[in-house]
Amino acid sequence: MKSLVLCEKPSVAREIARVLGCNKSNKSYLESDKYIVTWALGHLIELKMPEHYDPKYKNWNLDDLPIIPQKMELKVMKQTSHQYKAIEQLAKRKEIKECIIATDAGREGELVARWILEKIRFNKPTQRLWISSQTDRAIKDGFKQLKPGKEFDRLYQSAVCRAQADWLIGLNVSRALTTKFNDPLSAGRVQTPTLSMVLEREKEIQSFVPKEYWTITANVDSLQAKYENNQERRIFSKEKAEEIVAKSKGKPATVESLIIKEKTEHQPLPYDLTELQRDANRRFGFSAKKTLNVLQKLYEQHKLVTYPRTDSRYLTTDMKATMLDRLESIAGAFKEEVQPVLRNKGKIEANNVFNNNKVSDHHASATR
Repeated sequence: MKSLVLCEKPSVAREIARVLGCNKSNKSYLESDKYIVTWALGHLIELKMPEHYDPKYKNWNLDDLPIIPQKMELKVMKQTSHQYKAIEQLAKRKEIKECIIATDAGREGELVARWILEKIRFNKPTQRLWISSQTDRAIKDGFKQLKPGKEFDRLYQSAVCRAQADWLIGLNVSRALTTKFNDPLSAGRVQTPTLSMVLEREKEIQSFVPKEYWTITANVDSLQAKYENNQERRIFSKEKAEEIVAKSKGKPATVESLIIKEKTEHQPLPYDLTELQRDANRRFGFSAKKTLNVLQKLYEQHKLVTYPRTDSRYLTTDMKATMLDRLESIAGAFKEEVQPVLRNKGKIEANNVFNNNKVSDHHASATR
């Protein structure tokens, strides 16, 4: 009996197959005595379009809106149908005892696999490989800790909800705008409110009226003091500013109080994708797309970072025990940064970084 391992991309499938010892190669899968590793090409399945429910929807008509199917149905994407058929044939092989979902560990990855399994009517047990790194160790550890597929039903349901919301809002509103104004206009669940926020901000900028203000600085021996009133340094009246200067010019200064505070500054949190894109743009002038492309190669090809498309800046508590090994692996390239920690016997002080409650689909991608 064999397990069918369903990955999201061919590159990931090849890495997993290598670790699992799958030496028999086919254009659509790799195989060993225990596993058959195959892959999607991103999404192979999508929701049917309006015209698939009724041919009349091929013509956009305002009177037909809103289009709300009683049950949303799936269809195979034409451009990648060959890979879908290959997976379907593999799933029907008698020696297949289960499917191990090895798509990206997140909502969309879950949707990719589940829609394929739903379309081929797969009725055998499913397990879930949940890893955010493509190293050999991560893959081996992940296969030792496979989880029942049912544990991820809610994640799948949330992905379906997202997809259906995109369909209902995007298709209906886009058709309404296009037919109403006789112009090809588009709308979307994310696109439309985001565009609205940009426009509102642009209106604020355009309606902003500059207002002159003055500040006062006094040189007191080697010190420099700034005038402040109720935590406001700006003075919007030139006459008042000149009056204050006239009253204080040449007069002795008295220190009435001195406050000394001891502060603790925590190390920066690990990167999420947005923060990394922001830093890469500020330091190197990289576009957001270029940063993502570089990060994707570091993840898939070089295995130097974990899953890049994360929105979390925290790590799970179980990763704390692995930090010493991770630091030792980069001790050669980052000697000055790593050696002090290793001399401290690998004691990790960054306790604020490890927080399970603040990790969603994926933990943070990289540290600073």
